Amino acid sequence: MKTGHSSSQIQIMHSPTLNTVLMVEKTVREAKEMLKIAEIKRKLPKKVMHATLMHILDYLQKSGKILVTVNGIVWIYRSPKELENLKLGGLEL
Repeated sequence: MKTGHSSSQIQIMHSPTLNTVLMVEKTVREAKEMLKIAEIKRKLPKKVMHATLMHILDYLQKSGKILVTVNGIVWIYRSPKELENLKLGGLEL
């Protein structure tokens, strides 16, 4: 049976494993500065395919954990406990 597509044209999208998502999340969260994608790749303890990393970064942005700007990527998520501590410290939200 011929489908008209060569095997090199068909790309199957798979979801990253939870461990990979957590590894990327931890790397971005622990960075004390805005990171470029190339910097994230260098800081990761294991290699991650570019498409997989982009998929994870898209998820983290949609879930409100990171901000993706033209200057780079930065962790923005604050837990409810952290927000409460900021309010107690006088920061008005």
